[in-house]
Amino acid sequence: MQVTRQRLSASGPAPERRRTTRRVRVAAAGTAALTIVGGGIATAATGGFGNRTVGTQYANGLQVSDNQVIKPIGSRIMTEYGKFMGSTVSADGRFLAASSADKNVVLQVFDLATGKLIDRVGKAAGVDQKLADGSVGQEGPTYSPDGKFLWLSQQDALTRFPVNADGTLGTASRFALPQVGGHSALPGRSVYSPDGSTLYVAVNGQNTVVALDPSTGAVRQTWNVGIAPRHLTFVGGKLYVSNEGGRQARPGEPTINSYGSDVPSDPYLGTSTTGTVSVIDTAAPSTAVKSIDVGLHPTALYAAGNALFVANTNSDTVSVIDTRKDAVVQTIATQPWPKAKVGYEPTGIALAKDGRLLVTLGRANAVAVYRYAGTPQAPVGYVGLLPTDYYPSDVATVGNRVVVTNTRGIDARGPAITTNKGYGVPVVSGHDTHSTTASLTSFTLPSDKEIDRYTATVFAQNDWGHDDVKQAEGNRAKAVPVPVRLGDPSTIKHVFMIVKENRTYDQVYGDDTRGNGDPSLVQFGQKVTPNQHALARQFGLYDNLYDIGTNSAEGHNWLMQGDNPEYTESSAGEYVRSYDTEDDALGHQRSGFLWTAVQSAGKTARNYGEFTQFLTKPAGATWQKYYCTAKQVEAGGDPSALTDPSVKSDTESPIPSLNAITQHDYPKFDVNIPDIYRFQLWKQHFEKEGPANFNMLWLSSDHTGGAPDARAQVADGDLAVGKVVDEISHSKYWKDSAIFVVEDDSQDGADHVDGHRAPVQVISPWAQHGKVVSTYYSQINMVRTIEQILGAQPLNQKLAAATPMFDAFQSKPDPTPFTTQPNQIPLTEQVNPAPACGQDTTPATSGAAAQQSSATVPASEKAVAAQWEAWRVKQGFNGSNPSPDTAAPELMNRFTWYQARNWSTPYPGDSKIYTPSQVPGGYIPSADGQ
Repeated sequence: MQVTRQRLSASGPAPERRRTTRRVRVAAAGTAALTIVGGGIATAATGGFGNRTVGTQYANGLQVSDNQVIKPIGSRIMTEYGKFMGSTVSADGRFLAASSADKNVVLQVFDLATGKLIDRVGKAAGVDQKLADGSVGQEGPTYSPDGKFLWLSQQDALTRFPVNADGTLGTASRFALPQVGGHSALPGRSVYSPDGSTLYVAVNGQNTVVALDPSTGAVRQTWNVGIAPRHLTFVGGKLYVSNEGGRQARPGEPTINSYGSDVPSDPYLGTSTTGTVSVIDTAAPSTAVKSIDVGLHPTALYAAGNALFVANTNSDTVSVIDTRKDAVVQTIATQPWPKAKVGYEPTGIALAKDGRLLVTLGRANAVAVYRYAGTPQAPVGYVGLLPTDYYPSDVATVGNRVVVTNTRGIDARGPAITTNKGYGVPVVSGHDTHSTTASLTSFTLPSDKEIDRYTATVFAQNDWGHDDVKQAEGNRAKAVPVPVRLGDPSTIKHVFMIVKENRTYDQVYGDDTRGNGDPSLVQFGQKVTPNQHALARQFGLYDNLYDIGTNSAEGHNWLMQGDNPEYTESSAGEYVRSYDTEDDALGHQRSGFLWTAVQSAGKTARNYGEFTQFLTKPAGATWQKYYCTAKQVEAGGDPSALTDPSVKSDTESPIPSLNAITQHDYPKFDVNIPDIYRFQLWKQHFEKEGPANFNMLWLSSDHTGGAPDARAQVADGDLAVGKVVDEISHSKYWKDSAIFVVEDDSQDGADHVDGHRAPVQVISPWAQHGKVVSTYYSQINMVRTIEQILGAQPLNQKLAAATPMFDAFQSKPDPTPFTTQPNQIPLTEQVNPAPACGQDTTPATSGAAAQQSSATVPASEKAVAAQWEAWRVKQGFNGSNPSPDTAAPELMNRFTWYQARNWSTPYPGDSKIYTPSQVPGGYIPSADGQ
């Protein structure tokens, strides 16, 4: 079992080690302990983290991908078996059990005395116990009061394990929970009654709480509560329930959906507007359930005497309920940086032996410490912060020790992952966003004076205070591309964000010798992406920018919200309530979105597909048909063909403010609609209406998985980008425009620096031309730059702390336009049947490429190929309302292999070419839980 343990500390400031100095890289999880030496954080003139690279250990900590450094107090136990979803400590304090996701290990058990991982359960090879169900709920497991059993929440069941004397787990028993009205149970936290006779479960997907017989799993009683119940705790005979979605909607009230529930919501900001705690009198089960109003997204509950503490994760507060009155008597602010009130995400609560209150702040990588006098009404006093690993979720006390469960551990620094993208693309292995880790950190609670020193360390690790938001002072400032003060004039009036899919830096730019690339990891280099390479030569190469999300669900949140809210972080074990939270009010932060920030600043916004949820398109509208339509219009045909009823789609958003600015005939994500068709539609709107101040375009072909092979789809996306830039740069709007081309995430490729490192282009007359920019940046810095240009207030503390990309721009414009580079890979490569308008002959195909484009499936395998095509069109990325990242990996690997070889060669290690139903392990879902 591969797990590392080491001692850590956090201390005062020390000079930053620049990129050119010697550094120690983090070894793969399980192979070596991390090397950590002294130091706090110092800032560089070019930004809070200078030219640092992610995954590198510096004197003051490990650089991670979301504009933070981690160096936790105390000791660390690190595991490479996925992200932790939730945890619990046994009643005797000997063991900690954590549910986990992303690596097919659903449950991990640790011996807290030895610091060892002693049991693993799941589908992955080498686990201690195989389990058919790979899902886990939002909340952690539950030990019985006597420590003899452990319960794990899964999609439609509770799974019970006997606990052996050494803490390892016996054979699992599954207790099914029925679906109701098509909605899964999605159990959250479970808790035993004070006498141990009954197990109570928050049935998150059905807005109920049930009482179960812990011996048989039989349901004894059901109560209706608020929306999306998550956590339970007893105070005497009263059971308290946190309802993350708040109360049920009232007639006529604005609502947005969350898993079939109409959640009271703000139609502009898109966020829920209520949070409640239900109170069930278990001694009188027929008594009406009470409701207490608290903050937004109540999650963790912690009872101490007559006080019940409630973590309001989306309000960044903790409510204190006096359980004698069942009323909130005070609210504790968990917003330690005065410059921003949003985005700290309190997620776990505990009380130390000396009475100090501990609250994990997930997005700050910290535990906040407060003085609590022991009674609900006594004012709670803020003490300070203690540093943790990446995204602390749960906190518990074991004697004099504090134990913190860190969802993301040390970021994606686990074992290398292999990426196979099919025909003409080399197979590579390297860092990947799915090389996910998790950790436990533990420490003895320091004195208040020591905590004050640690607080400064946490501020430095988050870069709070380095680049505070400066507001404009009158109208005296001269216009510059990126103003230093928010609201001062910019030379840029029109910003375009082009969102692409899933590529790493090395995968695309590893062959550009100017940057920090590894050519051995290139899969879609110069030949496949001639436009992106030409753009990097003309406008600058960025070799140190990081996408933050593990997958698309997270990636689009980081782009549109500047954060991935806790709801999505903790939903990753199931992704059933939602995957992309475009249709889920609970996935939205209370401050809104990038487009609402722009609109609130008095600017206009327009959307082409991004963050939309619903797509309808005509039956029979195939990739081939869209391709031929685009080629017809490009050749001078009637532009109205783009919206002919045979191909016209309708894209809608359930978020009213986004739906109002969405061009509905522009398709959202769908890998069976080529990006050159999207370009022609966008061009039609652009030439007729001109741009808004902020314009979002989703070009999704480079996700791959559609009718052409992978490199043809990446080439299609590259060509569309080139054409968009060509169109803008030859228009009257070019002089005051900036275009940001970014991947939503970088999950589907390898990189020698870190799996989160991604390609980006900054394109403008005002952009740096021809230079290599190696400043540490992430998507957060890019979003902050857009806000800075358009005068929009930062949406949260992550954005407020981020340094705008000042060195991506120059003071004197270079108006030279960009000219589209022709594709060098046929866009119809491996498309079957061939489009009615013929194969792509730009460039002219010859030799092996021509043979590959026109190759036929052997007669003996035609029936098998037909089954695979039937499988492909049913996948989530090809459905009537497509969603990314959905195919089971073993099936997707075979499909890519067979497609690349025209169903002529078995997959390595297989004895024959399998049908989809024959693939070993084909039932195992994707790493994203789909």
